[in-house]
Amino acid sequence: MMEIFGVSATLLATFAGFGLLIGILFGFFGMGGSFLVTPALLVMGYEPSVAVGSGLAFVFGTSVIATLKHRDLGQVDYKLGVLMIAGTTAGIEVGKLGLEYLQDIGVADTIVSVAYVLLLGGIGAFVTREALKAGGGGGIDHDVDEDADAEDADIPEIAQKIQSYRIPPMMELRGGFKASLWMILLVAFATGLLSGFLGVGGGFIRMPALFYLIGVPVPVAVGTDLFEIVFSGGIGSFLYAQSGAVDLSIVVPLLAGSALGARIGATATSLVEEDDIKVYFGVMLLLGAIAVAVRKIGGVLDLPVLDTVSLLIILGAALLVSGAVSYSAVRELREEAQDRSVAADV
Repeated sequence: MMEIFGVSATLLATFAGFGLLIGILFGFFGMGGSFLVTPALLVMGYEPSVAVGSGLAFVFGTSVIATLKHRDLGQVDYKLGVLMIAGTTAGIEVGKLGLEYLQDIGVADTIVSVAYVLLLGGIGAFVTREALKAGGGGGIDHDVDEDADAEDADIPEIAQKIQSYRIPPMMELRGGFKASLWMILLVAFATGLLSGFLGVGGGFIRMPALFYLIGVPVPVAVGTDLFEIVFSGGIGSFLYAQSGAVDLSIVVPLLAGSALGARIGATATSLVEEDDIKVYFGVMLLLGAIAVAVRKIGGVLDLPVLDTVSLLIILGAALLVSGAVSYSAVRELREEAQDRSVAADV
């Protein structure tokens, strides 16, 4: 079997294909990297430190690629991103203290596992229900109007309530509305608290928080979340690289695939209806919750085969959702082309 740098060509091609798949999800949702890569590497037999370190390095590289594409589309609010980084960093530190306390009393694994599945499934169910209730209409327009009145925008009621607290200083955000600096930091701290407590990157928490709690348009929420991940992923991968836990034979082919996938996913956010984005996001989280629950049950019952079942659910979900995203984007492009053709004929 042909080998490249001591790694089989088949394995490299598999990693590249996997990277393409995850890149689409990462660029489209602002999450999905380590959530998918790390469990897959663990099931493949890699050491936990290598699986986590290589996953973080992949997340960092993919987030840079996806963020640059979102920047080109005008979907990154840097000011909001910096504020969210500050707030989530503080929240993560407090969350870690809570986790350490639970570890000291010997109940961390059970509580965190249950909380993770409930939160993943709960957010997925909520986002899906809200999107389906909207019926695909009345979502925020993809064209961000800086002069639009936030009160006229179709934003969640919770976000409108948070925006109504005029506690100075007020920050003007991309989307044509203002929000209190303190309310933004409070939301960021809360998401960081959950992230630190659960020991996860938090992309699946931050993206819906930016939309449902602050009122940021979905494409901008995705782009800004990715901007944050550049920093968290960069710091994490640097620390793991120092201890030699980043395997370039894994990371390089993954990034080769995700370089294209992330740009496809990021471009799709400007084409696909926002309610469709939320439905896909919710379905991804629901299937992810099932996969995590299966893996945890396998650990409790000492059934390693359930780890493989969990991985298959995750891979199936990634393939299903990324395929749906790509199909929706192509469909929108065809409809736009047809509309232009009709207009030209008239």
